[in-house]
Amino acid sequence: MAESDVLAVRLAREGDSQAFRALVERHSRTLYRLAFRMTGSREDAEDVVQETFLRAHRQLGRFEARANVGTWLYRIAVNCCYDQMRSRPKHIVEAHEGVIEAATESSAMSDAPPDQDRLLFSAQVRARVAETLTTLSAAERAAFVLRHFEGRSIKEIGRALGLGTSATKHSVFRAVQKVRAALEPIVPNRAGS
Repeated sequence: MAESDVLAVRLAREGDSQAFRALVERHSRTLYRLAFRMTGSREDAEDVVQETFLRAHRQLGRFEARANVGTWLYRIAVNCCYDQMRSRPKHIVEAHEGVIEAATESSAMSDAPPDQDRLLFSAQVRARVAETLTTLSAAERAAFVLRHFEGRSIKEIGRALGLGTSATKHSVFRAVQKVRAALEPIVPNRAGS
């Protein structure tokens, strides 16, 4: 797929709109997931994806063929997310509060059968992670989302965020520590047991 992406970029540079459309179709879903996890809002995520592809189209001439197109798009998307989060910080917190509130309301059901208990616990964990993501710096949030939700390597995350390996590892580590601390009350650390 990487070779076909590079070919699509080359053809798009030459004015082939179908080639650029192929890139959009191939990468939209992944970029949307990233944007949604970073912004906490479906509308903001859609805006980020749209802006990502607009910027990518304008910057086709800057793409280096030896680079990975997916990583290049991630970098643009992360920057768009940063811009979006700076422009609407209150909106982001409200979106995450909605997830947290829904999970808290469902915790009121104490007579739930075991399967319901697992669903409730899972909802509580998701809500706590969503809440914690709002407290992370933009770089920490991006590093955490790329690593733990998107499964990207440290090298890919570093390229997407414009960080060196050490700084990338540090960002992921700080984010994980904060998420782990936030989960401690509901998921006790059993390493010491």
